[in-house]
Amino acid sequence: MTVTNSKAKAMGSFLKSRRERLSPEGVGLKIANGQRKTPGLRREEVAVLAGVSVTYYTWLEQGRDLTPSRDVIDSIAQALRLSPAEKGHLYQLWNPHISEMPSAASSAADLQMQKIIDQLTYPSLITNERSEVLAWNKAAQVIFSNFASIPVQERYFIRLLFEDAEMRNRIVNIEEFASYSVAVFRTYYDNHRGDPWFETTVEHLIQNSAEFERIWKQYDIQLKKVNRIILQPPGVLQPVPYDIHSLVNPSDRPDIHICIYTPVTEVPDADR
Repeated sequence: MTVTNSKAKAMGSFLKSRRERLSPEGVGLKIANGQRKTPGLRREEVAVLAGVSVTYYTWLEQGRDLTPSRDVIDSIAQALRLSPAEKGHLYQLWNPHISEMPSAASSAADLQMQKIIDQLTYPSLITNERSEVLAWNKAAQVIFSNFASIPVQERYFIRLLFEDAEMRNRIVNIEEFASYSVAVFRTYYDNHRGDPWFETTVEHLIQNSAEFERIWKQYDIQLKKVNRIILQPPGVLQPVPYDIHSLVNPSDRPDIHICIYTPVTEVPDADR
């Protein structure tokens, strides 16, 4: 099974980023004293841990078109101490059955989905894998931004997160939330290699945001999960923590995400 070129390049970059984060001590390797010029592990050390040849692992990092087996990918994932989310991402890049052709992103939320979030009192958004804000309810418009006033070509959450001063001011834990959001976006970016929209958007953000560039270079990977965001709603004295719930995608709209922000209710201490 051949790893196609663009995904092979993405997989190579991903493997290199994970290798450079590890230390010999962290994986149980004993090394002689002396200064190491290479950050993290060396390629030959990963190859030894994974049970593959140095040449073969080097070619994988270089993004060459190879045919690694599932066993080889499993061994490399174990050698690099990948988290479940990182391992899943590696399999996505390796899987030959996932189409390499860019797929058209859903550009609108259907009326029924809009009706669902309109009935919710909690802030709710409907987005696609490009983070395009397709629909929102009144609570989301109040707490985040007036999405209706934002040009459609700029109404992407990943861009607003770094370019909309009003939204940034309302997110108290902006650094933590931005890192999480970029890690989720990076997952979609790697899975849509060859889609010019992703390439153009990343280039735009790198040129216009030093913060985005710094986080992007960290190459973190994150799957959507319940996450905490702390917001400062207009007219409210104290910041409010919210849990973000991303609902299961409808089977006929696999790239659609319904995000509901629910206020966190503190559980009383039983000893009080």
